[in-house]
Amino acid sequence: MDTTYDVRIWALEVYKGKRATTYHVAWVVDGQRKKETFKTSALAEGFRSDLIVAARKGEAFDCESGRPVSMLRNRQTMSWYEFACKFVDLKWPRVAATTRRTHAEAMTAITPAMFSTSRGKPDDKLIRKALSRWAFNTQQRDAEDCPPDVAAALRWVKKNTRPVSALANPEILRAVLTTISTKLDGKPGAPSVVSRRRKILNGSIEYAVELKLLDANPLPALKWKPPKPVNTVDRRAVPNPVQARTLINAVRYEVPAGARLAAFFGCLYFSAMRPEEAVALTLSNLNLPAEGWGEFDFGNAEPHAGKEWTDSGENRDRRQLKQREVGERRTAPCPPELTALIHWHIDEFGTGIGGRLFVGERNKKELPKRTITDTWRLAREYVFTPEVQATPLAKRPYDLRHAAVSTWLNGGVPPTDVAEWAGQSVEILFRIYAACLDKGTEALRRRVSAALGY
Repeated sequence: MDTTYDVRIWALEVYKGKRATTYHVAWVVDGQRKKETFKTSALAEGFRSDLIVAARKGEAFDCESGRPVSMLRNRQTMSWYEFACKFVDLKWPRVAATTRRTHAEAMTAITPAMFSTSRGKPDDKLIRKALSRWAFNTQQRDAEDCPPDVAAALRWVKKNTRPVSALANPEILRAVLTTISTKLDGKPGAPSVVSRRRKILNGSIEYAVELKLLDANPLPALKWKPPKPVNTVDRRAVPNPVQARTLINAVRYEVPAGARLAAFFGCLYFSAMRPEEAVALTLSNLNLPAEGWGEFDFGNAEPHAGKEWTDSGENRDRRQLKQREVGERRTAPCPPELTALIHWHIDEFGTGIGGRLFVGERNKKELPKRTITDTWRLAREYVFTPEVQATPLAKRPYDLRHAAVSTWLNGGVPPTDVAEWAGQSVEILFRIYAACLDKGTEALRRRVSAALGY
């Protein structure tokens, strides 16, 4: 621990924001400015008084944290690596498998910024593999089949990460935020990814405060603005009815081994299902006449997470519907076109284990994610020219769901019904699909043309 007696303590700073007033204690330790933020003046004055008393007693101050040595003795200490493992273990039992993986990815992105040295550091790629697949996976961390190179990398990380208390240093915290906001090639990360990782970082820091590893959460006091995530659908990605039908027909008739997925993509387009909802459908979810309008009634979803993240050891995690409690169900419409497609699918391919509607050609237990993405890619290559393939148009199967919701809204279906069918709230519906609504642009253009005398 590097310590110093070169300390200057400044007067209390008051910041009046739009929502609340905060109080800042600022001081300088060995030429480095330190700052702590408090919600009340009493807390701030108490902390400042402790600093002054320590300085008058001639007590040494820690250069990294800026605290008197006596304060550090009273605080619990733990390395970042140990704490990060403890945090993911805390979350593991109560979250979905996909969220477990997201936590691991966030902790993996944060950890390199908490290294105390680069001496003897293993290869960066090996470290990322060791952290994301082993250290931050509760089920894998102590597995006996851990490769020797991974085990060696984790031993290095364990020995060479700073304590959690280092996050109180603005320079280190800013380095952490920079790390989670950039990709490996140095380019800015996607706003949605950065926002998600920052939320996880904030949650972990709050947990550190709870464990008394930090006195307060330093994030709010740091002047760092995360990129604003885009919450609306890209209109360029949404296919129109002709394009959507052409793609689905290409899957059915033109893509090798793709016919058994035509009805699957039909569920995404005609009933606005999420992919993880459609893959979980069984015969018991169908309420279809021989022809005409029918409906789906379902309450489960099976998002793909990877078998190393699920409790079952399967690639898909069986969960309740998104943003719903366990046991809640919803009903989605089945237009006549999809009714006919479902009947054709069952007659042609039958069902899988447990009456599953969509399964792989060889895997009768589930529909592999790779099969879905490969089939859709081939359909786009068959239908679109190279120039169109380079655009976002129908880039992902999920864009079929966006197309369904947009079509319903623009067709005049009441938003409350659209939200119920799609499994969303009306508020989220309008926020996500605002860019896809028909704003009467053509009618306005005709009026302008008439005014200009065209």
